Amino acid sequence: MSTLLLLTSALQPSAEVLPGLGLLGHQVRILPAEGSALLDAPGADLLLVDGRQDLAHARDLCRLIRTTGTDVPVLLVVTEGGLAVVQHDWGMDDVVLHTCGPAELEARIKLAIGRLRAQREADDPESHVIRTGEVVVDDATYTAKVSGRSLDLTFKEFELLKYLAQHPGRVFSRQQLLQEVWGYDYFGGTRTVDVHVRRLRAKLGPENETLIGTVRNVGYRFVLRSKATGAADEPAEQTAADHVSSDA
Repeated sequence: MSTLLLLTSALQPSAEVLPGLGLLGHQVRILPAEGSALLDAPGADLLLVDGRQDLAHARDLCRLIRTTGTDVPVLLVVTEGGLAVVQHDWGMDDVVLHTCGPAELEARIKLAIGRLRAQREADDPESHVIRTGEVVVDDATYTAKVSGRSLDLTFKEFELLKYLAQHPGRVFSRQQLLQEVWGYDYFGGTRTVDVHVRRLRAKLGPENETLIGTVRNVGYRFVLRSKATGAADEPAEQTAADHVSSDA
């Protein structure tokens, strides 16, 4: 799930500007199609520029975004007629028809964000290392450590720890974790998330198991330690689901 900024002058919800977006699970913020909106760009994973009604203004806005050095992918939303006049020097990373389906839109979003991440990794060899408190996850070598101790994790345990550590403090439902870690084509139940969390906590050890916190009736989050005490900022609540004894 990514954070998207939709820059549009239309007084419409995002599902009206780009219907396919309403069927995806991304967080969408709508802002006026003005240069001042770029002040909020650092908090976004991708910018969507609405060019359905005023393509010339959308073109100028895309070019402005590039001149500001904003390090965020830009997707230009156009009609079929606008698609015929789009030029390569407009400054956007990709073009998408406003009538495109959710599968195509999701693919274009992921590709745009993925290309930027690949470029960042090429420019910064440390970009693939996630450091959150005592946990260090290396996405290039598929290794993880806590307090300097290497963890012997399965692939899914590693992916689960990586995803939670990338978003410290943020709560994810079991269904969200299934989609992000296991993928949209996984047909198992949410119980498998509880099983993997239980196993991950066991491998973190008694002194670190509270790094994976349970939010009752919601899901899980990565809990940062208090610098003053060295303890997690909140104790992890245990639910019955955390005590299942076998995988799905």
